[in-house]
Amino acid sequence: MAFYEISPTLRALMKFTDLNLVPPILEALKIKGYTEPTPIQAQSIPVLLKGKDLLGVAQTGTGKTASFAIPTLQTLYVNKEAGYWPKGIKALVITPTRELAIQIDESFAAYGKGMGIRHSVIFGGVKQHQQVRALQRGVDILTATPGRLLDLMNQGFIKLDNLRIFTLDEADRMLDMGFINDVKKVIAALPDHRQSMFFSATMPPSITDLANTLLTNPTRVEVAPASSTADTVDQYLFMIDKHKKRDLLRHVLDTHTIDSVLVFTRTKHGANKLAKHLTQSGITADAIHGNKSQAQRQRALKNFKAKKVKVLVATDIAARGIDVSQLSHVINFEIPNEPESYVHRIGRTGRAKNTGIALSFCDIDERAYVKSIHKLINKEIPIDKDHPFPAHHNMEHPEIDMRPNRKIRRRPAPRRHGSFGNRNRR
Repeated sequence: MAFYEISPTLRALMKFTDLNLVPPILEALKIKGYTEPTPIQAQSIPVLLKGKDLLGVAQTGTGKTASFAIPTLQTLYVNKEAGYWPKGIKALVITPTRELAIQIDESFAAYGKGMGIRHSVIFGGVKQHQQVRALQRGVDILTATPGRLLDLMNQGFIKLDNLRIFTLDEADRMLDMGFINDVKKVIAALPDHRQSMFFSATMPPSITDLANTLLTNPTRVEVAPASSTADTVDQYLFMIDKHKKRDLLRHVLDTHTIDSVLVFTRTKHGANKLAKHLTQSGITADAIHGNKSQAQRQRALKNFKAKKVKVLVATDIAARGIDVSQLSHVINFEIPNEPESYVHRIGRTGRAKNTGIALSFCDIDERAYVKSIHKLINKEIPIDKDHPFPAHHNMEHPEIDMRPNRKIRRRPAPRRHGSFGNRNRR
């Protein structure tokens, strides 16, 4: 396996105009205001434009969608201009969640504007009729989640005989969500002669084995150590009693300029309860998780992006793939019990050269989770009086007790003095 890396000095000077991109893509990038590629884009695009297979190890929020969308569009565009344009799907992207699939398809729309390349997206959780109609009209680039893709393949609506480019995105998350067997079935149906791209934030042994079966003499690009947090995110830890977390969250939202914030809980029920509590407190909020219908999830995400909703409360799986431009804050209302989830959570902010702030509320029962996170990211999340929310340490706010957790002393039960005395106490 070849390893490709551009020196930091050269990468800092690189522009999209240096990557030999075709005029329609350069124009699309100009419209979006993008002039400089991110590190994963600078390293991946030249390799992929040469037709080579690629293994990309990159944490979320590094700009990897464009790193495979742009070369895919350019390769198909060049072939089309040269007269090589077989019928059927020519490029396929598999990704684990519906939200991420939709956003990838939106990227193909943005970067491929004016190219005449048809693209579509399919995912589960909705009726298949509209998706089947789009396939019947003709699709050149298809983005799909594994379950719905395999289902439509088995029904005969999707054929991959003329596929030339295959991308597997968020491979480690596929494993977490139990999609690996579906992915392997799809891979078995792909033509042997193709270009393949494989992206994953981490590379556990099972994912490495899958990459070895999918890729042929791949070039490996890596922009950050696996399971590390982005340097563009400032992280802060709040040690607080569990029953005071809601007070602290309202205090943060009420006293600081935050246009929109993604708040994480560990459970779907917890997400619903917190969103309802915030709404009752006069703060616009919505929840997004696996029990919500696809229409509800898309509506919540749309309102959040449009800043009609200030707080989006999410679980880990539902939030994977949420891409909100210039999201300034992520709050871990509950610490994740899997340290890798912490990396993915705070990766929602500080994306594409923007800066972000990640706040984590830790109660006494969650301290073990924090220790696991510190071990994974190889540093400690600071509790610092100089962080952007110094008022939280100010004990003039007695309802927000920021002192380290102490065991909560329970009141002793009232002594019994007969039924009449007990009734008076009640």
